[in-house]
Amino acid sequence: MDLSSGPQNLNPTIYERTEERTVQASDYDNDASDEIDRREIFDLIRTINDPEHPLTLEELNVVDLDGVTIDNQANTVRVQFRPTIPHCSMATLIGLSIRAKLLYTLPSRYKVGVNIIEGAHIQENQINKQLNDKERVTAALENNHLRAVVNRCIIASDA
Repeated sequence: MDLSSGPQNLNPTIYERTEERTVQASDYDNDASDEIDRREIFDLIRTINDPEHPLTLEELNVVDLDGVTIDNQANTVRVQFRPTIPHCSMATLIGLSIRAKLLYTLPSRYKVGVNIIEGAHIQENQINKQLNDKERVTAALENNHLRAVVNRCIIASDA
C-alpha cells in the first residue's frame, strides 16, 4: 500500500450528507436501557475521512445506512462498504479505519465485521479476508505508521 502516490480517483462524485439525528431527552438518561441501533453505528463511521480526499466516507458514498447491520442479541455488527473505484488501492486502509473506529468505540462484547460490497472491488475477497482476520488487524494497528494514518482518518472525523 503506497501512501505516497497521488489519488487514483482525481474527481470523485460527492454525495449529500444524511440529515443529523434528532437528539431526544431520553438520549441523556443514563438509567434508561436502550440497544445500539444501525443509525448509531452509521453515525460512528459516516464522518471517517477518506485517506485520499478531504471528504468523509459518507460524502463519497463509501458507507451508507443500508450497509450497516447489527444484532444486539448476538452482539455482532457488520458494515459493508463500497470503494469509489473498483481498483482502489486504499480499500484496505478504508476498511481498517472503519473497523478500528468501531473497535475503539463500541463495547468490547461486540464482534465487528467489515466487508467490501460484493462486486465493488477487483480484490474484494483478499481484502475482506484481511479485514476480518483478527491477528492481521491487530498487527496492522501495532504498526506505528499505519496506526497514525488510520488515526488521522478517524480523529479528523470527530472534529
